[in-house]
Amino acid sequence: MAHDFAGEEAAAKPVPLTFEPLDLRRVDWDELDAYADRNVFQTREWLAFIEKTQDAKPVIAALCQEGERVGFFTGLLIRRYGVRILGSPFRGWTTSYLGFNLADGVSRRAAVEALMPFAFRSLGCLHVELRDRALSLDDVHGLGIDYALGADFTGKTVFEVDLRPPEEELFARMASACRRCIRKAEKVGVTIEEADDLEFADDYYAQLRDVFAKQSLVPTYDKARVTELIRHLHPTGHLLLLRARDPDGRCIATGIFPAMNRWMYFWGGASWRSDQILRPNEALMWHAMRYWKSRGVEICDLGGATEYKRKWGPVEASAPFFRISRFRAISTARTLMKKGFKVRQAARGRMTAVRSASRES
Repeated sequence: MAHDFAGEEAAAKPVPLTFEPLDLRRVDWDELDAYADRNVFQTREWLAFIEKTQDAKPVIAALCQEGERVGFFTGLLIRRYGVRILGSPFRGWTTSYLGFNLADGVSRRAAVEALMPFAFRSLGCLHVELRDRALSLDDVHGLGIDYALGADFTGKTVFEVDLRPPEEELFARMASACRRCIRKAEKVGVTIEEADDLEFADDYYAQLRDVFAKQSLVPTYDKARVTELIRHLHPTGHLLLLRARDPDGRCIATGIFPAMNRWMYFWGGASWRSDQILRPNEALMWHAMRYWKSRGVEICDLGGATEYKRKWGPVEASAPFFRISRFRAISTARTLMKKGFKVRQAARGRMTAVRSASRES
């Protein structure tokens, strides 16, 4: 009997995945939010926040295999200097992760492979940026896409704190200096208050400007973005706003902590430099960790692995950025744009410092 090797090979070959764009007016958000790997940045309200502040158009696409939905993709379309870009997310959106929500057993590498023709052909984009929390460098390395393009799949280390142990254990894992700061804040009468008002943006942004001024810089986003974040997210229950007050009731520090499902995030924190001796920042973070832990959150994502965050006793994790362009010139331009932004920010910071010094003299 002849053996059907061709049939065996066909059976072993993975069935390709394809993306199908969804009508935003008919998206079943409850279906998407039911995925275990869903995070707050993929929610309808967060996408509306990005749409408002970045002049972007949300894109939701179903990942299909043999006519069956096995996941979803979340991103937004923007146009910069005439170039159509798919960001999931795009750097500068103050949004950590978008990417995919996948059924059990579905390969993220296969999802990335399916995303490329969807982005470049179906959506007509010339540049794609992707950051998915469950993505690994192996998922994006050596995809073999046949374009004369520029690609970057840089790994980035982030710090995470496991919130599942008892509070006493979490506290013990912190650096001793951090524990002393939390105790000092309580001893000197610093109190933490959960806020729900739009005026919170005024307090936070004034303190943020003071933080950046220390390095002769200015914030990378405006106050209007903070206001829109509060307006869109706070009603959902996925955004914690905290004020730290001194014994006289004056707001001396603020923190912003979004969360959903397993993860909470440190979106931003600020304080008056003159009041940092009271250690309000450590008190804010500890309050946020306990708040979200009590609501079932398991992981605190502190963001990029800057040295001062080690005091919280985190572990290191990898969350790569992946970007790819249809043409190499676009990738080069994107790199230059990033460098140019830093130069402009430094220049604005110096100008602000000079004006401040002139007013004081």
